[in-house]
Amino acid sequence: MKHIVVLPSETVADITCDVCCQSTHVEGHGFQFGTLQAHWGYGSKHDGERYEVHLCEACFFRALSGLRRERMVNTMFDENPDRADDEFGLVQRSEFWKDN
Repeated sequence: MKHIVVLPSETVADITCDVCCQSTHVEGHGFQFGTLQAHWGYGSKHDGERYEVHLCEACFFRALSGLRRERMVNTMFDENPDRADDEFGLVQRSEFWKDN
């Protein structure tokens, strides 16, 4: 026997970039965005604070570029600087389109 109940539900209508305020929706591919987030715990200056910033692709890579530059400045005079700047923050790269 089916018991049907109508329940209210929340649906995400849009996710906008918190920097440029543009929609992150890409036609036919859904929402495409990056997230910068933090949850500061005991002992930090911002204990108990949570942050979440949604970024469109352009703003995400603009922010990443700024962080990469900051890292470059901070390690400029190191004897053995880490030169993996192109890979900065990259965790995985899809190999779907790679030729075998």
